[in-house]
Amino acid sequence: MMTKKDKKKLKENPFYDPTLNKRHRKSKRFKKFTLTSLIFSIAFLAFFLFDIVTKSIPAFSITYIKTDVVINDKTIGAYHKAVDRKIRKLVSRAWLRDIRQLVKENPALMNTTQSMWVLADDQVDQYLKGHHNTLKPKQIVQVEELKKAGMIEKRFNTIFFTRGDSKIPEYAGLWSAVVGSVFTLIITMVVAFPIGVMTAIYLEEFAEDNKFTRFIEININNLAAIPSILFGLLGLAIFINLFGMPRSSPLVGGLTLALMTLPIIIVSSRAALRAVPDSIRQAGYGLGLNKIQVTRDHVLPLAFPGILTGSIIGLAQAMGETAPLIIIGMIAFIPDAPSMVTQAATVMPAQLFTWAGMPEKMYIEKTAAGIVVLLSILISLNALAIYLRKKFEVKW
Repeated sequence: MMTKKDKKKLKENPFYDPTLNKRHRKSKRFKKFTLTSLIFSIAFLAFFLFDIVTKSIPAFSITYIKTDVVINDKTIGAYHKAVDRKIRKLVSRAWLRDIRQLVKENPALMNTTQSMWVLADDQVDQYLKGHHNTLKPKQIVQVEELKKAGMIEKRFNTIFFTRGDSKIPEYAGLWSAVVGSVFTLIITMVVAFPIGVMTAIYLEEFAEDNKFTRFIEININNLAAIPSILFGLLGLAIFINLFGMPRSSPLVGGLTLALMTLPIIIVSSRAALRAVPDSIRQAGYGLGLNKIQVTRDHVLPLAFPGILTGSIIGLAQAMGETAPLIIIGMIAFIPDAPSMVTQAATVMPAQLFTWAGMPEKMYIEKTAAGIVVLLSILISLNALAIYLRKKFEVKW
């Protein structure tokens, strides 16, 4: 309903719109709302990254204690007797277990006493980092004395990047999960990329527009929206129960993730093929080329940057999946990295899931550090996809 002011302005100007001010106010409110939403999203992301990075930084350092290590037949059989009884509980049991391997690599150490930097127990490490003190008062006194004497120091945690999982927190690493992830993703791309691209080429370039092809297209689009855990159940039923493939192996994990990644590759590849102008095809036909030659030699090379981008994004999504791999058993305790795709393995997301449920407090920082590593890889893959798209993209 118009006010007297609006009626007066309408008489002065026949083109005056009485709803203009109201629409301007709505526009301003909407602009403020979207800006607030954007600021909130950025603030939440910044808080998340800050919290994860802050918690992960302590994991990249580890504590060592300098002590005398007695190496003989007795200590090899009873590794806990290799160090002085006073600091025995301050030293990592995992490091002492490796004395046998140390002697195997260097036989000259046998029947000697060596002054070595020995990996400290996780409780000592947490105490020195100011986290979750569970040491007894006598142990705290010992640690402080060793610290004053310069016999305790922090070093870069190479164990985190070179060792597999362990029930002993200070000895747990990400290496076996990284190798398992690499094997799994190799299988995924070897299977999903050629099948996905060939399917997209057939549907976009060769298939007729009929009920059958439309039915396939609808199902492909629907598969892209199915919860990932259902693909895990499908992999369990087909690859393990039906075909008898080894459970918990990168082979089964890669095939399962390939099923999940296929719709993404097909949809992105079809979009890339559709973006190639029809004039390219018509020019090829005008030169006497058949449909296969036009598609293979002209359309596919021009669409390849978009196909590659979609495939890398699909690979990044598959790398972050946990649910389908848990179903097929890739959440097992894997201390050693697999050397074949048929051996039992785990992947980084599943390893982080396992660490997050461990009772020892040191796993908190290891989980955060693993998340940082995983995020870095995913961001790198997405950045690579953007770079390749910008570099090879053809603008018409």
